[in-house]
Amino acid sequence: MSKKNKATQSKSESPNSQIRLIAAFVGVLALVVVAAMFLYKSEAPGSLQDEAAARQAALASEHSPSMGNPDAKVKLVEFLDPACETCALFFPMVKQWMGQVPGQIHLSVRHVAFHTGSDYAVRILEASRNQDKYWQTLEAMLASQNRWVQNHVVQPEKIAPAISGVGLNMEQLMADMNTEEVTQRIAKDKQDSIVLKVSKTPDYYVNGRPLPSFGQQQLANLIREELSK
Repeated sequence: MSKKNKATQSKSESPNSQIRLIAAFVGVLALVVVAAMFLYKSEAPGSLQDEAAARQAALASEHSPSMGNPDAKVKLVEFLDPACETCALFFPMVKQWMGQVPGQIHLSVRHVAFHTGSDYAVRILEASRNQDKYWQTLEAMLASQNRWVQNHVVQPEKIAPAISGVGLNMEQLMADMNTEEVTQRIAKDKQDSIVLKVSKTPDYYVNGRPLPSFGQQQLANLIREELSK
C-alpha cells in the first residue's frame, strides 16, 4: 500500500475511533448515574426514617416539667432560656391560651442556656423541681428577669433575692443544683436541642411541627390549626 493510501486510511479511521471512545464514555457515565440513583433510592428512605425517629425522640420530653392534660389534643414543646427576654414575654401568653381552652394544650418546657451565665439559672430551675416549686420559680424568674440579667449576662448572686417570694428552701436548692440527676436532665435538653437544631429561644414545636417562622401570630395559628383537626 502506498504512503498516500495509508495516510488516507488513517484519516478516515480517526473520526470513527473518536466516536467509539465517546460512545464508550457516555455508556460508562450512564451506568454511574443509574448506580447513583439506585443507591439514593435504596438508602434515602432509611436515612429519612432515622432522622424522623431521632427528631421524635428529641421531642419526647418525658423527663421535662410539664403542665396541662397529658391527653391533650395539642402537645406543645418549648425550648426556653430563663434569661431570654422574649421567653419572658411569651410564657404568660402561652399560659393564657391554655386557660382559654382547658384540657386541650399540654406544655413541656426544655431548657437551653444561650445567654452568658444562664446555665446557673437553669440549674436553679431544675433543682426547684425537687421541692415541687418549678412553675412558681420559673414565673418568678421571668417576672424579675431585669433584676438578675444585665446586658444579656446573668448575675447569679442576684437570682436568689429575686425569687425569695417563692418560698424555696435555699439551702436544699443549692445542694440539689449540682446533683447528677440535675446534670443529666440539663445534658439531655442540650443534646435534644442539637438534634432539633435549636438556635434561639423561645423555640416551639406544636405536635412535632416547628413554626414556619417565628412570631406570636405564627404560634397562635399553628396551635389553632392543630386544635381544629
